[in-house]
Amino acid sequence: MSRLSRAGNIPPLVVVLALAVAAVVAAVSVLFAASAAEEDATAMPGNASPEAGFARDMMMHHAQAVEMALIVREKSDDPELRALAYDIVTSQQQQIGQMYAWLDFWGLPQTSDRPPMAWMKGGEDMLLPDGRMPGMASEADLARLREAEGVAAERLFLRLMIAHHTAGVHMAQGVLDVTDRPEVTTLARAIARSQQAEIRVMRDLLAARGGAPADPGSPASPSPSEGSGDMSGHDMSSMG
Repeated sequence: MSRLSRAGNIPPLVVVLALAVAAVVAAVSVLFAASAAEEDATAMPGNASPEAGFARDMMMHHAQAVEMALIVREKSDDPELRALAYDIVTSQQQQIGQMYAWLDFWGLPQTSDRPPMAWMKGGEDMLLPDGRMPGMASEADLARLREAEGVAAERLFLRLMIAHHTAGVHMAQGVLDVTDRPEVTTLARAIARSQQAEIRVMRDLLAARGGAPADPGSPASPSPSEGSGDMSGHDMSSMG
């Protein structure tokens, strides 16, 4: 049984990450507070602003990437893939901390009743039929990832994460069209740059395992070597 599945036993990595996120939130909040006197409160993003919507949606998007990376890191013994998963976990947890601190400093709630992607032009039309944001794995996909082992788990993770990153890059590029706030543009550019680089690495890792990325926007089935059975509900949609 994986350490992640033992009730009451929190993996050390998760504890370290939680402390790291708390430290980032505190540090960013101090920096924002130090500049508060120089910024007019009326210039702060509002609850329905693109900046707030981007932060909330990207935090949710990142959280699922962290979850998937933690799952595969427990299942794989490949040093390169484990290093990639670790980088995804640590970098995206840190970025979640940054965005949490933005909303806190702007005096906005961490969640909203606005639909996902509403901040992006045409964003609501990009949602998947069940309301998921583009690139988000389905519950069926996550269940299959938890159940898979060995190379089959690695291939499934890579397909899911390539789709996930592709959509994340699109979201990061989308917010650059609607904001000039330096903290937002700096992070969005960093997300786009790092995830594009990771997509290239993941494509190579997937090819080395005899797999190919799922076609953007369409369901994908595992190769015969990854198992068989009823694949209804299987969905690895992404944005092209």
